[in-house]
Amino acid sequence: MIKAEVMGSCCILRLARSEKANALTGAMLQDLRAAIVSAGDSGAKALILTGEGRVFSAGADLDEMANGLGTSPAWEALSGSIATFPGLTIAALNGTLAGGATGMALACDIRIAVPTAQFFYPVMRLGYLPQPSDPARLTEIVGPGRARMILLAGQRIGADEALAWGLIDRITPPEALMDTAMALAADALAADQTHVAALARLARGDQA
Repeated sequence: MIKAEVMGSCCILRLARSEKANALTGAMLQDLRAAIVSAGDSGAKALILTGEGRVFSAGADLDEMANGLGTSPAWEALSGSIATFPGLTIAALNGTLAGGATGMALACDIRIAVPTAQFFYPVMRLGYLPQPSDPARLTEIVGPGRARMILLAGQRIGADEALAWGLIDRITPPEALMDTAMALAADALAADQTHVAALARLARGDQA
């Protein structure tokens, strides 16, 4: 349910469960994290996360939510692996992003989306707490008031509003989504891997 494609020094990971709106299972979370760590260890300079179909991800698989997936530490481990990836990370959102899957995108350096994408994180309505790092990342990206609009008021944000808030960085037609992502990764892919990793740390505020 996770498809991996390597194009030179770029690793593309694709959620491939479109018949279930790319809802994430525990196995998918583990496979994603393993693939991200492996890509970083192999020297990949860019990582692109995307999905098949018209939805990026509806969040957690509902059947597995009933068995504790909603509070699994695997979510935080996954977003942490993205946040520490030694290169450029891009979320190429082919459609709506919801629930726990939000953490994946928040951890990326750049987020681009198709015009029909919507964004919501219904933790208030569902009675779950968000992943530990998500509120801080969300607040850093959109500001405290807008973060509360999403987390506390449960607001569903369209692509235009998400762009105005800074939640995404560019809107692109579906047919151009991956070309746009690859164009954004071009400079990183052309640079020395050590330089890419160092610049990624600095851009994320890590002075170490």
